[in-house]
Amino acid sequence: MNLGADYSSEGGRATARDLTVLGLETSCDETAASVVRLTPDGAATVLSSVVHSQIDDHAAYGGVVPEIAARSHVEMIDGVVRRAMAEAALDYDGLDGVAATAGPGLVGGVMVGLSFGKAVALARDLPLMAVNHLEGHAVSARLGARVKYPFLLLLVSGGHCQLLEVRGIGDMTRLGTTIDDAAGEAFDKVAKALGLGYPGGPALEKLAENGDGARFDLPRALLGRKDCDFSFSGLKTAASRLAHTCETDQDRADLADGVQTAIARQLSDRSDRAMKAYAEQHQHRLFVVAGGVAANRTVRSTLEATAAKNGFAFLAPPMAYCTDNAAMIALAGAERLQKGWVSDIDAVARPRWPLDEKSALADPAHKPGRKGAKA
Repeated sequence: MNLGADYSSEGGRATARDLTVLGLETSCDETAASVVRLTPDGAATVLSSVVHSQIDDHAAYGGVVPEIAARSHVEMIDGVVRRAMAEAALDYDGLDGVAATAGPGLVGGVMVGLSFGKAVALARDLPLMAVNHLEGHAVSARLGARVKYPFLLLLVSGGHCQLLEVRGIGDMTRLGTTIDDAAGEAFDKVAKALGLGYPGGPALEKLAENGDGARFDLPRALLGRKDCDFSFSGLKTAASRLAHTCETDQDRADLADGVQTAIARQLSDRSDRAMKAYAEQHQHRLFVVAGGVAANRTVRSTLEATAAKNGFAFLAPPMAYCTDNAAMIALAGAERLQKGWVSDIDAVARPRWPLDEKSALADPAHKPGRKGAKA
């Protein structure tokens, strides 16, 4: 079983009791803290979840500015953690461990949350779990339902787009990844070209409600290919260029709908391929969609139909746990603590940290810039 580079079973033992864990998330532009309780049979209860968004701080720049994000995390994290502990009606003596995102992400922000987590762990003599942010997304559906392993996962967000076989915490195999841009990046960049501001994904979805995407012939890369990879760079470039030709509000709405439909179509086609491969090996057929793009209703409905066609149950996290949050980090940490997997106090912040390091290193196409492999 792969514990990952920052984990060991030394100093910790598997436990069969309720575990209450404080989670910290600071990988991008949300400062978040949460307390989650995990029972021995895998039931998770969110006792608190506090998220401070930096949208207003970055809106003028049309995207996240790393230096501004890091400074905001420093200013906000103490208050956010205090609120999370108060809402959970606990003090630090009521915790069994601390989990903090250790990557991937904007390393300045990651360092803030990880350092705060280390301070709590040292001061209160608690085990520390340095959590992969992507692993948090992978288990996020378990925050809203009793989800059993294994399952097929589509992790789709602003920086990541991967299909994974999830057999358990720390035991995941990548089936496909983006060979260039992620779906969420395509949403955001096209939204920016349309003048929709930041964050772009939700704004583009709203604009698309009144659009007719059939007007535009947009690239839908890799459809029908035998692998499970994705590519959104061609769509992003073509749609961004078209955005500058739109003259009316209807033009912009039609393009927004066309982009949304094209992204949903590619996600569906690639997921369909993964489902067929997964079904050859597994009787239990559950398809989970997680990450920020999972909040898009068109994407959800398209993927839900694809799952039904292939005989898969469909599940997505509650909307509050699709985008970055600390509850998913607390849960991932609690599941690791349950197995006795704890981190050394000198665990490092990592700007890049592949969820499935073995697949990434073995991939012959692995090279700088291949986001699914190195992100």
